[in-house]
Amino acid sequence: MLKGKSRSRRTGIAGVMFGVMFTGFAYGQSNPGTITLTDLSSFKDPGKTWKTASDVSADRGKNNTLNVAKGSGLIVNTPDSKTHGTDLYTTVEHGDADVEFDFMMAKGSNSGVYLQGRYEIQLLDSWGVLKPRAGDVGGIYERWDDSKTEGQKGYEGHAPRQNTGKAPGLWQHMKIAFQAPRFEGGGKKTENAKIVRIELNGVTIQEDVELTGPTRGAMSNDEKPTGPLRIQGDHGAVAFRNINVTTYSRRPSAAGDNDNTDPILLDAPVNTVLRSFMDLPGGPRVVHAVSVGSPQQVHYTYDMDKGTIVQVWRGDFLNTTPMWHDRGDGSSRPRGAVQILTKPVLTLAKLSGGQGSWTADTASTGYRPKGYTLDANDRPIFVYNIYGSKVTDNIQVADNGQGIRREISVENPGTDLYARIADGTSIIETGKGMYDIDGKSYFLRLDNSADAKASVRDTNGRKELIVPVKGKLSYSILF
Repeated sequence: MLKGKSRSRRTGIAGVMFGVMFTGFAYGQSNPGTITLTDLSSFKDPGKTWKTASDVSADRGKNNTLNVAKGSGLIVNTPDSKTHGTDLYTTVEHGDADVEFDFMMAKGSNSGVYLQGRYEIQLLDSWGVLKPRAGDVGGIYERWDDSKTEGQKGYEGHAPRQNTGKAPGLWQHMKIAFQAPRFEGGGKKTENAKIVRIELNGVTIQEDVELTGPTRGAMSNDEKPTGPLRIQGDHGAVAFRNINVTTYSRRPSAAGDNDNTDPILLDAPVNTVLRSFMDLPGGPRVVHAVSVGSPQQVHYTYDMDKGTIVQVWRGDFLNTTPMWHDRGDGSSRPRGAVQILTKPVLTLAKLSGGQGSWTADTASTGYRPKGYTLDANDRPIFVYNIYGSKVTDNIQVADNGQGIRREISVENPGTDLYARIADGTSIIETGKGMYDIDGKSYFLRLDNSADAKASVRDTNGRKELIVPVKGKLSYSILF
């Protein structure tokens, strides 16, 4: 359904560069700083469960477990039943600040980041949660009052606008703009602390939230102009990298938004299909894009000119303001956390023994899109012809909203027909049929290849995961 007069806006895409300051704000004098992770010297008395590492991965079949590679560059917390974890406190303190970091949750794990050691932003394995609460990833944790009756002790928690959290074992990115409480000369508080903005995986999930006091579990219930950054370590396994804290002498009010247009937002309470233009980061514009939304809040965009999935995302569905406001330009934009899968290229191509460059366009392939039909649940099944064969491309949400599952069926595929199912800067097989794409940006699981063997090859400085097509191929993208 369509919504107007909503504050929800898409403010970015996944994959922003690390270490940059937030845009859209005016600032006083700043002091940028990267917390060194070559050792634990940036933290006061780190406990035994914290260590540095060169790499980390999650055991997807076991709760609260991270596998750690020795080295430095990131920090990992690995508490267990014998060793109770402890919190980390930075040696330096901050007032107004931008805090930016990457984090990885173990399956079923729980952690958090406390601004000034007092105001917790929750980190949790919230993969697939449809209606996030204050205790889910990106939530501002509740305050607590033991004097109140049961059921009312927790109060003033703030749930994220939507759940843009990724799967355990994937790197996630959070940016927090924080304004410290203000005090007069005698120490009396004159202004509450404030969360100016929180972005999770490129999407604004909190904005302009006033904090009347410390949240539950704060290092103390008093409030001060400065305090340490505190990372919760007593609940579960979690890893961090690229921690940047930019402090300010005083943060002026946020600059106003010059665009006063009420956004036109499209939700997907049922399986929903919208055809529009779709602009990918850095180009190009997909002119025959079909975006498919689901009530599981897992969505994708299909390029009918190439027979390929160009992007997937988790969270809210589409911002159609550019399409329908005023005269419009025909485009829509994802509202959730986007994972770009590929530039628009054909999924299927002929390769002699798996060698040669991937087909750049449809010339000489006989590619002819035949549109799509809707199944009994209103999910599109795409159909096209290529190399004289009929292809049926069936894409559905994976079990428990874990991602999407794609099944490609080709009638009479002939010889040397291959599917290019992933490309990226790195593709690493982590188990039988399981692949880590682009440094744990997403996972790909090969479900059925009719006994054809997948292979990773180098092409123009990038990696491609290709597999021979022998009639039917199915795989899942987990993100």
